[in-house]
Amino acid sequence: MSQIRHILFLGIILTNLVAISQKTKVTGVVKDSITNEPLPFVNVFFNSTKVGVTTNIEGEFVIETFYATDSLVISFIGYKKLKVPVNKDHSQHLEILLNESFTALEEITIISSDINPAHAIINNVIKNKKINNREKLDAYQYEVYNKIQFDINNLTEEFKSTKAFKKFNFIFDNVDTAGGKEFLPLFVTESLSDYYFRKSPKTHKEIIKGSNVSGVDNESISQFTGDMYQQVNIYDNYLTIFRKNFVSPISKQCMSYYKYYLIDSLNVDGYWCYQLDFVPKRKGELTFDGTLWVHDTTYAIKKVSSTISKEANINFVNNLKVTQTFNQVEKEVWMLTKDELFIDFQWTKKALGFYGRKTTSYNNFIINQLKEEPFYAGAENIFIADSASNRDEKYWKKNRHDTLTNQQQEVYKMIDTLQKLPVMRTYADVIYLLATGYKIFGKFEVGEYTSLYSFNEVEGHRFRGTIRTSNNFSTRIELSAFGAYGLSDNTFKYGGSSRFFITKNPRRLVQIVYKKDVEQIGISSNAYNNTGVVSSLFRRNPFNKFIFNTETRISYTREWFHGFSSNILFRNSILQPIGIINFINIDPAGIETNIDRINSSEITLQTRFAYNEKYISGEFDRVSLGTKFPILEFNYGYGIPNLLGSQYEFHRLKFSFKHKVPLGVLGKFNYQFSLGKIFGNVPYPLLEVHPGNETWSYNDEAFNMMNIGEFISDEFISAKIENHFDGLILNKIPFLKKLKWREVVALQGVWGRLSNNTFSTMELPDFSKSLEKKPYLESSLGIENIFKFLRIDVIWRLSYLNNDFEGIKVAPFGIRAKLQFDF
Repeated sequence: MSQIRHILFLGIILTNLVAISQKTKVTGVVKDSITNEPLPFVNVFFNSTKVGVTTNIEGEFVIETFYATDSLVISFIGYKKLKVPVNKDHSQHLEILLNESFTALEEITIISSDINPAHAIINNVIKNKKINNREKLDAYQYEVYNKIQFDINNLTEEFKSTKAFKKFNFIFDNVDTAGGKEFLPLFVTESLSDYYFRKSPKTHKEIIKGSNVSGVDNESISQFTGDMYQQVNIYDNYLTIFRKNFVSPISKQCMSYYKYYLIDSLNVDGYWCYQLDFVPKRKGELTFDGTLWVHDTTYAIKKVSSTISKEANINFVNNLKVTQTFNQVEKEVWMLTKDELFIDFQWTKKALGFYGRKTTSYNNFIINQLKEEPFYAGAENIFIADSASNRDEKYWKKNRHDTLTNQQQEVYKMIDTLQKLPVMRTYADVIYLLATGYKIFGKFEVGEYTSLYSFNEVEGHRFRGTIRTSNNFSTRIELSAFGAYGLSDNTFKYGGSSRFFITKNPRRLVQIVYKKDVEQIGISSNAYNNTGVVSSLFRRNPFNKFIFNTETRISYTREWFHGFSSNILFRNSILQPIGIINFINIDPAGIETNIDRINSSEITLQTRFAYNEKYISGEFDRVSLGTKFPILEFNYGYGIPNLLGSQYEFHRLKFSFKHKVPLGVLGKFNYQFSLGKIFGNVPYPLLEVHPGNETWSYNDEAFNMMNIGEFISDEFISAKIENHFDGLILNKIPFLKKLKWREVVALQGVWGRLSNNTFSTMELPDFSKSLEKKPYLESSLGIENIFKFLRIDVIWRLSYLNNDFEGIKVAPFGIRAKLQFDF
């Protein structure tokens, strides 16, 4: 953690060393160079801008602006124009002397120009981006009203005449047709919050004062209804929407991606503006079509209206429109005051689709008034008031920035009715089944469908079923049990577990597990398994490297704040070899002894830090929506000898680091590494069994050309780099760009070693070895987004190419595929 603090401290120092736009203030007096008399009504303005003043009767002037250039221009009829240098971002006083001018009219020559006038305006917009961007300010705050709505669209007559709707035909009386399709509201939220920003050190904080969610019973949604999660800043070079990096029309590289046309100059809300249309230069890139309104004096964006280009390489989105309106809330301080987002989703042309709409308004601005330091302290940056979800209609009528229309008021009633329809509950159950693998039957759930059947060489045909309590039973405690049976080994496997919350806020969860089941070797340390029907049927090697694990596990998880959690776990495992796995010890005399089982008790402490990570939470499980910051994880484990028959004492250390970096038009760059060491004399099943993959499917968490159990270490370092180019090259190739395929490349490897203590405890299997000689490496080149859901990779194994074992092949080259849904 000290390293993190040092990095953050260094970042703060570097940030303060960078020149950030500040106000330039110039005071002075203009005089006649001969008489030394002050000159009134002299024009004083910054060169190449419209920022200027005139001198008063005493010849004095004061000019103060963010939009300073490196010189002032002084002009007055009858005097020579004078250019005077100034120090930007500083205050200064000047005494200026003008000389009289005696000039005659000269010949005027008019020369035509091929320069696009829109380019000059855009260049000035880019030049003044830092000045016009609200993040130039030391601090600001405002109140936000945010409304989000999702609707079912593409309603067919067949859908509306469904038997399930016959008793509820009235819900179609208020069907709207915005966006060109009929739709029914499915989900709507509105929120009111106070948002705070501080520049140095950079801090964001939001307090959600009210949250009204209709259509889903999940309080975790409230954190996504505020302003912090929804922000799109037109002044950024790239606008991240659905994890895709769209090129902003005022990006520093915008001239390479857009054509601009000056259409008009007109008055917009009292500001004289240039109107510019922009269109993409090429098809298939992540760009927009739209219009900019640019203030003619400050070159700030007054308004932008943009729609993603029809050929943009993005899935399931028919249309996406962004409209933002800015106002000058103080002199030379432009702030976003209205933000509108409209999205039209559809999986296939004939299927039902969805509209997503977000309308946000901002007011009550307070500029450059810092609060006391304790207000900004702490890592949490979103706070939901205790009474936020309990606000009544009187509160909303009083505090909404816009009054709801009669039709909008009916939306809430309609949604409540829709939620009660059996057909809507059926749709919800189907989605839940696909997402979790479980079917709800009242107070219980049955599943998991992906593991109902599988096959391996040890158990033969294996059948497995699980039953667990549903949220209808309890939202604080869950009970579950499973049973499995193999037709070849004729052995019944079973287990039971429970997890329950001590508190949900903060998240404090206890889990208890007992099981007797077959597992792939190395699962205990790597938490990686291959027991689904797909992985058991589509394999390149026999599925026979197993152990029988009798495990008791108790864990406690505490989340200190969003993104920072700790877990303490106790586990006792009794491992027995099955399949081709053997536990063999060779004494100094060379005599082999078979070991029928090993027993280990271990306590593990895990700490995970993912700053500003957000989740969508169910009652028990939750899905991470990721974070733009690195994810750090530290694990320490201690093997406790003689506890519950445990035979080993050891210490286990492991550290991992993951980070996803957006690269704009170059796509997304992911990199990660981990390192670990185990101290003590322990048998190989308790060491780091590096995760291999013997299926034809691509696995992100494994080495896809490495065999299971092929390499084992007690000291190791591994790394992986991967870049998703999002069609950077293929979008430019005729015939291929229509397919919207996307390139991905990766390189990963691991290097480790085994101490002699390991061999004195237990011999490695014949198919396993150490990585001490050289690292294991593999590289891949893949195509994503094939038919919008398929990824295929060509993978090269770069080392240990002669590592075959009886019946277990090593290939230098392979092809893997996986299902992958992404926008």
